[in-house]
Amino acid sequence: MNSDFIVAVHALVFLNHKKSVVSSEALAENVCTNAARVRKVMAPLKRAGLVETREGNEGGYRFAVDPAGTDLASIAEALGVHFVEARWHSGDADKECLVASGMGGIMDDVFADLDECCRERLKRVTVASIDDRIFGGASAAKSA
Repeated sequence: MNSDFIVAVHALVFLNHKKSVVSSEALAENVCTNAARVRKVMAPLKRAGLVETREGNEGGYRFAVDPAGTDLASIAEALGVHFVEARWHSGDADKECLVASGMGGIMDDVFADLDECCRERLKRVTVASIDDRIFGGASAAKSA
């Protein structure tokens, strides 16, 4: 997993709290990253329908869905995030030794199961629940 997921969750919680259009520059300032990175992360969220955009001087992003119905697993899905994955495999599928030839596939299965466990857990965390944890249910009238 890279930090795109963290940027996305942070941005969506901020957008939900603000309940208005927020520029990529303002999002970047709050996330503590740069605006180009924010735009890169927000593009797949827009394609997934999680945010809407407005162009121009008053442009930016607006949270477009129900925060109580938007779980972290759906954000991960929109970004194509894998929480647990192997970037390297031991052994070699072409070797005669069953351990050497089979270990990569076995470990891929283990990591796929672990990734699914992460997704199942993230289905229980929503944008609204994070907002509530931060603000204790306070209204959006209070500034972030």
